[in-house]
Amino acid sequence: MSESADKPCFLTAFSCYKKLGCQNGKGLRRFGMLEKRGPVMEKYFGKSVYKGIAMGRLAVFEKKDNLVKRTHIADADAEMERFEEAKTKALGQLGALYEKALKEVGEANAAIFEVHQMMMEDDDYLESIENIIRTQEVNAEYAVATTGDNFSKMFAEMDDDYMKARSIDIKDISERLINVLHGAGEGGMDFSEPVIIIADDLTPSETVQLDKEKVLAFVTVHGSANSHTAILARMMNIPALVGVEIPLDSAMNGKVGVVDGFAGEVIVEPDEVTASSASKKILEEKEKLRLLQTLKGKENITIDGKKINIYANIGNVGDVASVLANDAGGIGLFRSEFLYLGRDTYPTEEEQLQAYRQVAELMAGRKVIIRTLDIGADKKVDYFNLDEEENPALGFRAIRICLKRPEIFRTQMRALLRASVYGNIAVMYPMIISVEEIRKIKRIVEDIKEELKSQNITFGNMEQGIMIETPAAAIMSDEMAKEVDFFSIGTNDLTQYTLAIDRQNNSLDDFYDPHHPAVLRLLQMVADNAHKNGIWVGICGELGADLTLTKEFLKMGMDELSVSPSMVLRVRDESERRI
Repeated sequence: MSESADKPCFLTAFSCYKKLGCQNGKGLRRFGMLEKRGPVMEKYFGKSVYKGIAMGRLAVFEKKDNLVKRTHIADADAEMERFEEAKTKALGQLGALYEKALKEVGEANAAIFEVHQMMMEDDDYLESIENIIRTQEVNAEYAVATTGDNFSKMFAEMDDDYMKARSIDIKDISERLINVLHGAGEGGMDFSEPVIIIADDLTPSETVQLDKEKVLAFVTVHGSANSHTAILARMMNIPALVGVEIPLDSAMNGKVGVVDGFAGEVIVEPDEVTASSASKKILEEKEKLRLLQTLKGKENITIDGKKINIYANIGNVGDVASVLANDAGGIGLFRSEFLYLGRDTYPTEEEQLQAYRQVAELMAGRKVIIRTLDIGADKKVDYFNLDEEENPALGFRAIRICLKRPEIFRTQMRALLRASVYGNIAVMYPMIISVEEIRKIKRIVEDIKEELKSQNITFGNMEQGIMIETPAAAIMSDEMAKEVDFFSIGTNDLTQYTLAIDRQNNSLDDFYDPHHPAVLRLLQMVADNAHKNGIWVGICGELGADLTLTKEFLKMGMDELSVSPSMVLRVRDESERRI
């Protein structure tokens, strides 16, 4: 290459600019031609985790590089003792994180840290670490790092998307152990002013340690909208995007950024017009939130006089506080399977009774719809001893387990019937595909009632409904409506089964369309068949919180929408302005 070619001139830069199709002078800036014009606005796009908007300085989060050296040790017993001490301290840290998450995001979402504790005490994981320490005579840090890498890779290569997502959990607990072994603190992110964090990815531990007062938003290069980190972000009401191909070099620190969760974009160094527009949107959002508070205590009446119930979805008793704070009319989905997670044995009848009773009493007469356990698919519980399945989403799960293992189902139904005297409890059964299933369930329930009567145990008269989650149930809804008191449509599963798309497979995101005409037609069919047979119908899936469809749902005649607690007032506001 000639000397002149080594030093790009204006013509060379301009040629590059045209060839690359650069916008806003990016091509020219590479050759230092636009420095006098100041920073150039850049846009990056990703998947929205929480639809908020924020503007502020960017801060690149760089994980501490825990460089692990392989060191020969002379005393394996002493090294194992050092590891056990580190494990005890790490478990204590996870316990503290659980308590913090419990206060901020509720019991169901805090459960991830109980899962991390269980993973850290997993026999296979611990045996691998001990084996490496003793057979290779190496330091604990190296043994943990090697085991973490091996297990993480194993999970990442699994076909099941839920198990793939556990790969980052293994990394999280291994990094925590190495930190403790190195004598490092828990780390965290300390900033002098509120910032927008940009990172390669964030673990659940890192996310829950965020100081909400100092974090305006976060953006990650990797990560899934279905990950525990994304779920925590939604519960913490932090505007967030994942899957954003944004550079993470130190030059990004201090630049002004706009995170627009509605548009799914990050704008770096916004121009005056863009910054002004973002500021206006932020003020509008604050005003909307203020106005939403004025809706508390009012009935949900649309502009044409139709009443619609706006309920909340919860995972456990700890989430009721958020339900009440957001003035939900009731609980449209209590995911009872969370009573079965994070433990070694089945919850007893008395344990379940206390949980259901507490929720009913806290809701003070407002309806509480409890879904019977939906174990299986992406929710695995070791003590259920379920076989591995090629396609667990289509496998042995939910009501199928209950009907095949009636002793589990009977224990739950006894607890539910007994709890129903303490409030307005209703029950719904998931993954129904036939009328005969409903009749079989009803026979079991009637038998349990007779059993309770013979034991002089009081119980209430619960409404019984089913979840419409399969095309089979939607198509047969006319006949099924004659057997139950209500329908609740689980749009997450209904969409994936209708479109034959695994909703947790990120590579299929471009094909997964919950607004697909086939899905909307099934919703309309279910609503029509419910009303024709004199029962009410609601939606408890993610689609219920889609404000672009609120008008459509009201036209369909939906009687209830159940959403996450943080979306209750937004959906109420949207429904009251719709005809």
